[in-house]
Amino acid sequence: MPGVEIVTVQDKRSWKQFVELPYQLYRGHPYWVPPLRMAQKELLDTTRHPFYAHASIQCFLALSGGHIRGRVAAIVDHKFNEFHNEQAGSFGFFECANDVEVARALMQEARNWLRKRGAAVIRGPFNPSTNYECGLLIEGFDSSPNIMMPYNPPSYARMLEAVGLRKGKDLLAYWSTPHDVTDSKVDRVAGRAASLQGVNIRPIRMKQFGDEVEMIWKLYNASWARNWGFVPMTREEFLHEAAEMKQILKPDLVLIGEVNGRPVGFAFALPNVNLALKHAGGRLFPFGLFKILYHQRLIRELRVVALGVVEEYRTAGVAAGFYAELIRGARRLGYGHSEMSWILEDNVLMNRSLEAMGAKKYKTYRIYEWN
Repeated sequence: MPGVEIVTVQDKRSWKQFVELPYQLYRGHPYWVPPLRMAQKELLDTTRHPFYAHASIQCFLALSGGHIRGRVAAIVDHKFNEFHNEQAGSFGFFECANDVEVARALMQEARNWLRKRGAAVIRGPFNPSTNYECGLLIEGFDSSPNIMMPYNPPSYARMLEAVGLRKGKDLLAYWSTPHDVTDSKVDRVAGRAASLQGVNIRPIRMKQFGDEVEMIWKLYNASWARNWGFVPMTREEFLHEAAEMKQILKPDLVLIGEVNGRPVGFAFALPNVNLALKHAGGRLFPFGLFKILYHQRLIRELRVVALGVVEEYRTAGVAAGFYAELIRGARRLGYGHSEMSWILEDNVLMNRSLEAMGAKKYKTYRIYEWN
């Protein structure tokens, strides 16, 4: 068995190898969705992506037998540490052949890099934080991931646990169908929510998109501040993500809740464009764009991506009311199946509300910790 060599990603060739590895590992996989290469390069571009204005990252590759066998990124999010008054590091973008020794060598290198920068605890995977793709899939391997959700084989959990990582927190994904989540159940939950707090829910005003996004950004940071693992998004990060989502969002699926004109909550869902991306193979050209545009017209699934209510109005009824309004809006637009993700495993009230509407837990993602 050849040894494992860890290489620091620092030149054009190694960056290309880092980006390309998943496309090699998952070639022909029935459920993996190839992300667009240009989007992956942008997300890792420390000179252009706004995340790196407050974070440091170092990427590593593992070589064995002359072949690239794995990759990982070590990340220090200075804004997270400042917000939580903690010395933490994280790992992300983990991909690995089914070989515990390769995984061990990668994780040890990331751990050493993070410890040299003061990290007392390491969490992940974050790609690159909880505001983006995060978590390791541990249940629900028999279907493709929804938009902005990760996918990995079952071997990843086994390898990371063999290295010494342990559970930090589980994130749940729920699935709803018109059969399971009936109109009567949705109406009952929505009606109860409206009577509880008198929150008026309206769609985003696209003609004032910039102002509306600024409002949602403030609501997002205010309403999620006490959530486990949360790190506030900078204005630049939020506007960057909103500009990308604008291309695919449906105004009736981006909702703002108000009480006497004062914004108190938000929720939004996006069409599951992974169903179209899957046909492009990670490239827009020469034919990927046409494939995406063709298959995008056929999408009838969506994902509820985020929901937040300021603490003063944070009751199970209000949050569930947002979900109910999204489901009703989705059905008006012809969307039948919905994923609601991710929900913290210990968010008991929200989990119970989704189950009361008939949604079923179908995937579980895990955030690991390592000292």
